[in-house]
Amino acid sequence: MAIRIRLSRGGRKKRPFYRVVAAESQAPRDGRFLEILGTYDPLKDPYEFKVDAEKVKKWLAKGAKPTETVHSLLKKAGFYKDQAA
Repeated sequence: MAIRIRLSRGGRKKRPFYRVVAAESQAPRDGRFLEILGTYDPLKDPYEFKVDAEKVKKWLAKGAKPTETVHSLLKKAGFYKDQAA
């Protein structure tokens, strides 16, 4: 199975809070996951995004692919260096 680094929603109605998790691609969004890598709170101003860089690097080295949203959040957090295109 392919592993994805994605967001798992928590919180109540109209008050989202997300955990950044490593999960199998076929698992439900809020279902089974392999490991919690961090959190994302979009309601704070500015938004709050915290991840354990070592855990993320470990999963990327194992071949996990981040979703588009997680990829953009990691990029804004400075996780990816500017790569020549």
